[in-house]
Amino acid sequence: MSDKKIPTNEFLNKLLKTSSINRFIKRYNEDMDLYPVFHDYISQLCVQKGVSRDRIIKKADISKTYGYQIFNGERNPSRDRVIQLAFSFEMNYDETQELLRVARKTALYPKITRDAVIIHALNHGYDVASVQEALYELSVTILGEDR
Repeated sequence: MSDKKIPTNEFLNKLLKTSSINRFIKRYNEDMDLYPVFHDYISQLCVQKGVSRDRIIKKADISKTYGYQIFNGERNPSRDRVIQLAFSFEMNYDETQELLRVARKTALYPKITRDAVIIHALNHGYDVASVQEALYELSVTILGEDR
């Protein structure tokens, strides 16, 4: 029987103290992987916001084919593509962090210059083109560019 809505720090402490990962997983399985499937999540966002997939893909500056593969669950987007989608959904910082969690990507971290620019852009309602320009002006890798 699993504890309901166990706080993450308590959950981690239980994990660190367990002698058997198999027993731990069996006991707490329903408390793990609580995030929805990414493509279902963004499809639901389109419904909630009353926008089409086409519009989101175009605003994200993602190729139509790749965008539909993401929405259909055929491709897992990179962290940068998830961030581009956040801008196209006009998300704020907290919503973007949640989108990154659902996509199982690393969160934005304000002490990393690139992430700081992205956080600032989210907070100020930039679109994808504007954040790309800001990143470029600071000689920071733009979204979607190979490192």
